[in-house]
Amino acid sequence: MDIIEHPPILHLPGVPDHVTYTWIVMLVLIGAALAGARRLALVPRGVQNFFEVVLEQFLGMIDDVMGPEGRRFLPLIATLGLFILGGNLLGLVPGTAGPTANVNTTAACALVVFFAYHSIGIRKQGLGTYLNHFSGPMPWSLGMAPIKLLMIPIEVISHLARPLSLTLRLFGNMVGGHILLAIIFFLMGLNGLIGWALSGSLGGAVVGGIGGVIMVVFTVGFLYPLKLLVSLLQAFIFVMLTMLYIAGAIEEAHHAEPHGGHH
Repeated sequence: MDIIEHPPILHLPGVPDHVTYTWIVMLVLIGAALAGARRLALVPRGVQNFFEVVLEQFLGMIDDVMGPEGRRFLPLIATLGLFILGGNLLGLVPGTAGPTANVNTTAACALVVFFAYHSIGIRKQGLGTYLNHFSGPMPWSLGMAPIKLLMIPIEVISHLARPLSLTLRLFGNMVGGHILLAIIFFLMGLNGLIGWALSGSLGGAVVGGIGGVIMVVFTVGFLYPLKLLVSLLQAFIFVMLTMLYIAGAIEEAHHAEPHGGHH
């Protein structure tokens, strides 16, 4: 990695690069939000119109996955989605360090989701009722006790695996694309095809020139659009899983209410 990667253009002494570029993404989002809210109008234009379209998309997904009750979680879901998308897209800019290509950033986002949906479930149901769902949906009885006790460690492991999968999925996809771009730029640099084309030899000029053109066309025409698609898709998957986890915590409350009413 040290051979094919170079330090980012902006590097603050004593501050990890992923923290620096996390701040940059945050500043861009805050600036865009302030610009969109600066001159609110009934007929939106410019940045306000863009953000209204974005929020409508988030609300549509929330309604489809969680129902109208999930709209109150829009700030959490939209903030995570926009930050992750911004971090993913920043990694496409040469000379920068995308924060989502660092496991610390993706782990922090995953932990926010983990603690958020558990706290939502506890507030909705109460601690005792919420913890009872870790033993499965079957009512407690003497015959079901062994099965319910077996379900507890299975459910605990399942819930602990969620932040791990969120972390590694986003990190792996982003850092994999980042390494691929770094390799392409390394092959095209002065120590690669461009240097070969400028070496002065006829063979180097032909092979290096043709190879350089092919690499540029491949990068611009295929690799960058693919990375853009992956960036959008990974942000969408992260947001969708967040909504599903929150929806599961809310739905468990609905399952718990009939038991209290009938018994």
